[in-house]
Amino acid sequence: MKITVLGCGAIGKLWLVALSQQNHDIQAWIRVPQLFVSVRIDNFNGKVFDQQFSANDEKHLAESELLLVCLKAWQVSDAINNLAPKLSPHCPILLLHNGMGSQEEFLPLPNPILLGVTTHGSYQENGIVYHKSQGITHIGSATANADKFSFLADVLHYALPDVAWHNEIHTISWLKLAVNCIINPLTVIYDCKNGNLLQHTAQIDLLCDEIHQVMERDNLHTTKQMLVDYVMNVIEQTSENYSSMLQDIRAQRHTEIDYITGFLLRRARAYGLSIKENTIIYQFIKRKEEEYERLSPHLPGSRQ
Repeated sequence: MKITVLGCGAIGKLWLVALSQQNHDIQAWIRVPQLFVSVRIDNFNGKVFDQQFSANDEKHLAESELLLVCLKAWQVSDAINNLAPKLSPHCPILLLHNGMGSQEEFLPLPNPILLGVTTHGSYQENGIVYHKSQGITHIGSATANADKFSFLADVLHYALPDVAWHNEIHTISWLKLAVNCIINPLTVIYDCKNGNLLQHTAQIDLLCDEIHQVMERDNLHTTKQMLVDYVMNVIEQTSENYSSMLQDIRAQRHTEIDYITGFLLRRARAYGLSIKENTIIYQFIKRKEEEYERLSPHLPGSRQ
């Protein structure tokens, strides 16, 4: 397949390499146009990977059979709105980012839209990608015209397992959002690895109670205890990881809080719910951002 990977953070580079190893025709697309992008992965299938990929080729983009979007949530809508006229209207767009709500900011477009969530653990430091933990990627259709692209789960699975297709990706996305609403901001508040949150079970319980209320109103039917157990299991499984939000705060980057807890707050308001504990956490993260983003140029949906 001819594929364009939009965004060259750790996950984007991981997919570039994985797909290239399956002999797909791959290119990167990055904000500052350049002909090539260098990718170095510390450990890909037991080997150090170091290679260049072509980038920002508009002919390749126009002929792409998949646009895999690996940007931060707040960058997505601006990028898609700019690139959509250069894409084939039949090219599916797979959004693979934390949080929810970016699709609501798209201009009208004919392309099939798919949503994805991943639990692969990776980060980038000094230009080197470290793939710290294997995970699973769930994908599914967000628009009716994307239902026929379930075969993409197999294509992606052969490149970077495991990948599973879900007919109810909305449910999976909400569960990932719930986990992100807990782990991401709390690791910033306590400046810690994910595993240290096991010391804060009472606070996690309060946050889950509010999240569960919103999920119920959004027709996601699970018990509060099942939600707590799910969150705690993810914390244990990723105990040695540093959350993406903590990494962003430490590097003084814009976070995805507006598409994580911010999305939760917007849904709560729509249902007339008051979620005090999550509101406090949201405001804490926004204050942290403001410490280094005086008169911030970053608005929801903008790109650096």
